Amino acid sequence: MENISENKLVEHKPLPNILIVDDMPANVLLLEKMLAERGYKARPVPSGKLALQAARDEAPDLILLDINMHEMNGYEVCGHLKADEALKGIPVIFISALDGKIDKVKAFSVGGVDYVTKPFQFEEVEARIHTHLKLRRLQIELEMRNLQLQENYDQLRKLEDLRDNLTHMVVHDMRSPLTGIIGNMELLEMYAGKKLDIDEMALLRGARSSGVILVDMINSLLDVSRLEQGQMPLDVTESDIDILIQNAVNSLGSLTKDISLHHVKQVLPAMVDCDETIVTRIIANLVGNAVKFTPKGGAVAISIECNEDGTRLCVADTGKGIPGEYHQKIFEKFGQVEVRQQRKMYSTGLGLAFCKLAVEVHGGQIGVISEVGKGSTFWFTLPRLKVSPEYANKNKEGMEK
Repeated sequence: MENISENKLVEHKPLPNILIVDDMPANVLLLEKMLAERGYKARPVPSGKLALQAARDEAPDLILLDINMHEMNGYEVCGHLKADEALKGIPVIFISALDGKIDKVKAFSVGGVDYVTKPFQFEEVEARIHTHLKLRRLQIELEMRNLQLQENYDQLRKLEDLRDNLTHMVVHDMRSPLTGIIGNMELLEMYAGKKLDIDEMALLRGARSSGVILVDMINSLLDVSRLEQGQMPLDVTESDIDILIQNAVNSLGSLTKDISLHHVKQVLPAMVDCDETIVTRIIANLVGNAVKFTPKGGAVAISIECNEDGTRLCVADTGKGIPGEYHQKIFEKFGQVEVRQQRKMYSTGLGLAFCKLAVEVHGGQIGVISEVGKGSTFWFTLPRLKVSPEYANKNKEGMEK
């Protein structure tokens, strides 16, 4: 039986394909013989027109091109090659008796990668061929990798779009039954409350409160999605920021009962151009987060700064603070940061993402100033511009669709 281990099949790589273009037979024969001896597949052609036809029939790995030829010179041949989408990547090395600076500059300007002057040493020609073939292989590998990366990215984008659409659909469908559950719990509390003892009433109210939180999270997720797609119209009016702050605080109800909440109103009304409902939600989110991470007996302060550029609102707490490396992450969708000492998440992953997008569509900015052990100050600005032009245009396109 034949010993396979001693007769291994060797995979042979195809020989590098070199197209030689020169109308001088002696030059062609010399290069063809030398290249063949070095293991290259040499394809000689005697004119520029035949060179273009040969390249289209079978694209070479590299072209050695003379300049002074009848009918079509080397510059013209190279120009045609570089104008052809299928052939423009083939490296062209000019081999010519012309040794003037202008000749070399023109050769590079039409797309040549190198220039060898006749008479030449074949070792020099071979070294340049080897270099440019290697560079060409690396270029092809890079193009293939970039193409693969682009395909992977496109596929990932499609999968993300499918996921987002599915999530949006499911979340949207969840809102109605949850709202019904909350409503039924409110009716149960109203009509059967007298029959329940304190503990049973606490359980019922706790369940209703959890349902309200879930609905708020669903609304935030849907709103974040709409803001990202530019499909959330803004009802911009001139509003008193102090009134919006008071409305936001009132919406938090008993959440603020265990901390000291300071809000110093402006002597004169601080008027801003904004969507009242959305900005009220921004403030409520920031104040709610501040209260959540402020220990009992701590303080939360709301302050306003007004100037000719617009209004800056700050919410400062006396909590444990946020490490600097997380200051950007907490504004990302689903971005959560847990600190061991607190065992709490700085963000539900939706509230601050909503705040960031909502502030930006108003043309403002949002951020946090915080240091561990020294509390946090969340701030956002509302410029006099009613809404960012980019969002306005995007929203208009979305509405037209």
